Parts: sequence; C-alpha cells; structure tokens
Amino acid sequence: MPPRAYWLGAMIDLPERPRQLGAQTPLPASPQEALLERVPNPHTDTNYVARFTAPEFTCLCPITGQPDFAHFVIDYVPGDWLVESKSLKLYLGSFRNHGSFHEDCTVGIGKRLVALLEPRWLRIGGYWYPRGGIPIDVFWQTCAPPEGVWLPDQAVAPYRGRG
Repeated sequence: MPPRAYWLGAMIDLPERPRQLGAQTPLPASPQEALLERVPNPHTDTNYVARFTAPEFTCLCPITGQPDFAHFVIDYVPGDWLVESKSLKLYLGSFRNHGSFHEDCTVGIGKRLVALLEPRWLRIGGYWYPRGGIPIDVFWQTCAPPEGVWLPDQAVAPYRGRG
C-alpha cells in the first residue's frame, strides 16, 4: 500500500514517503550528501507562488575558510511537485561547513531545486553580507514568470552600511 497523507481535508496517496519528515534527522555533512525531497502539489491546475526565506544561511569562503552569511529568498511556481520544507532546511544547513563562492551557492541551490521539482518558474535571490567591505547580491531565475502570477517584491533592503 502506498504511503498516505492528510491533505486539504482528505487522505491522498503519496508516490513516495518523505524519509526525513517526522524523524530525527542529523544535519548532512555536505550539500552533496543532503537529501532534498518533494511532495505532490495538490493544486497543479493553479499558478501560485511559494516562497521560502532563509535569513541565516551560512557557508565558508573556499579560499580563507572564513564564514560567509546570506539572506536567501526562493520563490517558485510549482508544477507537479512542492519541495518538502524540512529537507530544504537540512539542505541549506548542510552548507555550514562547505566552501563555495557566493555565486556558486546561489545559482547551485536554484539549479538543484529546479532539477528536483521541475517548477513552472523559480527565482532565487542571495543577499550576501559584506566581507572585505563589499556585499555581493546574486540573482537567478529560470525564465519569465507565468502570465498573471502575482510576484511580491523580495523585500530585502540593499546594504547601506552606516550611511
């Protein structure tokens, strides 16, 4: 019998059971080891935006090993799949001891989500805190958003320093 879940007041069959949901799960040692999981989208007939905000993302500079910090905003219009949020949290946390440049982290996260979910549209904004006095903001999206979709501003203020 396939796994089942309570969804919008009814029981539905899941094509696969999320392995991390409802279980004590350690933080993966690296993004490559992290298991990103998906669940069925109950509204495949509707274009809507799902947003994830990760204001405390951290990774390491691949050259110096010093910590880098970012505020990520991930917006997507789902197709058949939604990202399972606990697996996304663990995946993002797996970067904590991973060395990667800002651009590689931001675009790589977006591409991994696209490969898993096959969304109708996805954008990711990586708002990186300054190191060496220069903030770096990195933005990537798959294509133009579907017509008629309301896209809220990502609402992350540009870095101003003390000015």
